[in-house]
Formats: sequence, structure tokens, C-alpha cells
Amino acid sequence: MLLNIDEIAKLSGVSRTTVSRYLNGGYVGQEKKEKIKQVIEKTGYRPSSYAQTLRTNRTRQVGVILPKINSDSISEMVEGISSVLTKAGYFMLLANTANDENAELSYLDLFSRNKVDGIILIGTILTPAHKKAFEALSVPIVVAAQQAENTSCVYYDDYGAAKAVTELLLQKSKCPAYIGVREDDKAAGLERKRGFRAALSENGLIYRESYCTTASFNMQSGYERAEELFTHHKEIDALFCATDRIAAGAMLYLKQSGRRIPEDVKVAGVGDGKLCLLTTPTLTSAHLYYYECGSKSAEILLRHLSGDKIVQQIRLGFTVEKRQSTE
Repeated sequence: MLLNIDEIAKLSGVSRTTVSRYLNGGYVGQEKKEKIKQVIEKTGYRPSSYAQTLRTNRTRQVGVILPKINSDSISEMVEGISSVLTKAGYFMLLANTANDENAELSYLDLFSRNKVDGIILIGTILTPAHKKAFEALSVPIVVAAQQAENTSCVYYDDYGAAKAVTELLLQKSKCPAYIGVREDDKAAGLERKRGFRAALSENGLIYRESYCTTASFNMQSGYERAEELFTHHKEIDALFCATDRIAAGAMLYLKQSGRRIPEDVKVAGVGDGKLCLLTTPTLTSAHLYYYECGSKSAEILLRHLSGDKIVQQIRLGFTVEKRQSTE
């Protein structure tokens, strides 16, 4: 039904100002609130989003920039973001960059110019260009999954998780290898490798670059990098992988090459996604709190939208889920 505020007010028996306060989240007494609510539900009235934007200078929209869509961890983060924003009356506009750093910069500019109220960037590789873009934004931004300098963010203890998993492997192994990802990805690449090296050092083992290699974020790459490592170093008895997908690919190679898991080679990853329960044997992994990362990022953004300009940085914990691949 096409109605305006004056007609809603007349049907509710209240003033136009009271209806306006109700629609914009202001204080309205319980009795009048119920009357307005009943009329709106009965008539199916929807306020003009354009008119609301003109009055409040708010669109009730948040831009969320994703590095990829085919990822369990990303979907959990988005679910966490959505749970908080939906409850607060905001809508998400999703942008998938397919791991293209330039596309991230383009979407930051696009969202800012098209008047979303705020932005959440699920980060992978943060460059000086990103820092410059953050400073130029006209709306608040929160970075999820990466630590960002002078910017609100929620990130994981990637160093601690990698160190703890490696220490678990070293309880029964003395010749570990590592398959990581590119180190300009500070969280998954640099920090997880640092954790691996720290565990070796504290256990009296020498880090050898030839026992380490770099893969892409997929099973095929994990398979190929494992094949390279074990072709040249048959003595490897433990393998730590920066992600579960890489670990799953490496496990496939190990089984096809006749190596037993965990009897000959123990394997572990990071992420603790659904894939860990589908591998044979099941995969030991560090559990990262993806949903919480998304929800806390959204909560911080809402605080910024309410006027809180203090930069907030939260590091989430982890738990090591021990399974058959390291027993």
C-alpha cells in the first residue's frame, strides 16, 4: 500500500513527528509504538530509503570486501559480520576481489564514493597503497583477518597457532618440513612461518630452508610441493602446512607415494575447517575463530558509526584440535 508518514500518523492516532521518531529509531512511548507498529504491519508500509538517506545522511549499508568466495573461513567470517549488522538494521554489499589487490583498492574507492556507511575488508596482503587508501576514506573501515597499522582490525594469533602445532609435531618427530604461502600475506605467510621456526629453535633443531617451500592456497599446490620436498628429502617425518587445504593435498601425495600417516609422516595444518574431518586420517589443525572475527569486526564498525573514533585492535586466540594425523 502506498502511504506517506502523514497517513500512517492519521491511522495510528499519533502525530507525524512521533511516526518520524519511530521510523528513525528515536524514543517513542510503548503505547504509541504499538499503535504505529500495528498500522505498518497491517498496511505493509515501507519508508523511502532515499528519503531516509537525505534526512540522516546514512544508507544503512556496509560494504564488505572479500578476497574469495569459495572458502569456508571466509563464509564463516561473512556469517559473523551478517549476524551483527542485520540485528543492527544494516545491509551488506559484498564485493569479491578474487585475490586481486588492485581490485581491493578499486572497491575501497567505489564504496566510499557511493556512500556506504562503513567498510569491512577481509584482508590478505596489505600494501602501502592500502594504507594510503584507508587514510583517504570518507567512511570508517575495519580490517578483518590481518593486523593493520593505525586502523581498527581483528586478527588471529597466527604465530602462536603455528608454533603450538609445530611443537605438537616435534613431540614425536625430529625432521620436520614446512609448506607455507607467500610471505607478503603477513598472517598466513609470514607469521605462521615465524611460528614454525620458533618452535624448531626452542626444541634445539636447526631451521633449513631446503625443508621449506611455498604453495598456493589449494590442494593441488599442496600435493605438488609435498612431492618436491619428499623427492629430495626422504628423511622428513613431520609436515606442517600453513593451511588445511595445502595439508590435504600433501596427505594425498604421501598416501599415493606409499607413506603412512602418521606412522611415517605426521601432518598438521591451520584453520580447522570441515575438510579436517573429511581427510583420511583426520587432520590435526589449529582452530581459528572465523565467525568471531567477523562478528567482532562488525561490532567495532558499529561503534565507529556511533561516533567512537578510537582505533581498536583485537587479537583472537586459537585451540589445537588433535586428530589422527599426528597420533
